[in-house]
Amino acid sequence: MTPRRGSGRYRMTLVIGDVTVSLDGLVTGPDGVEAIHAWALASTDPVDRGVLRRHAAASGAVVMGRRTFDDVERGWTDGMGYGAAEDARPPFFVVTTDPPAAHRLQDSHSFTFVTGGPAAALERARAAAGDRDVFVMGGGALVGSCLRDGLLDELRLHVADEVLGSGTPLFAGVGRHRLTRTAVEVSPVCTHLTYRVTR
Repeated sequence: MTPRRGSGRYRMTLVIGDVTVSLDGLVTGPDGVEAIHAWALASTDPVDRGVLRRHAAASGAVVMGRRTFDDVERGWTDGMGYGAAEDARPPFFVVTTDPPAAHRLQDSHSFTFVTGGPAAALERARAAAGDRDVFVMGGGALVGSCLRDGLLDELRLHVADEVLGSGTPLFAGVGRHRLTRTAVEVSPVCTHLTYRVTR
């Protein structure tokens, strides 16, 4: 964590794993991700909207994996950014071994492709975040590896009311970790859980 000044006192820049997951612990299913992301893409419930607004406002930088970037490039339309329609546009850092020469969002969003792995991407994201937080938005393998390697301060899970049956598990191979639950918010379609990661 990096010290930062805010509201007349020192705070810490948090590295937050922020991911939507099904009831059976999957971050994608047979039909992709839209079913479990309805809380972010379609819900008008004030709980869901409040979570999106707060996360968008707190995002000083966002880290994602290459497959998530590919999904974002295909799926984000005008007026979309981090937080879906909240359209936050902090610097984005993409963990990849194969940076693209060009991409569709290069004129509207700031993407930096980092080939040195998750820790290197997080180092650059912390430097760019200023007095706000760094969010690791996915995919599941990236969030899981950051938890495994002790790189997260918090884990925020948005648990959708879906059992997908098959897909990509969030916690495969991450090992054992002790978490402390610090917040629970419930809407009709999603349970939002915040955990502090104990190192």
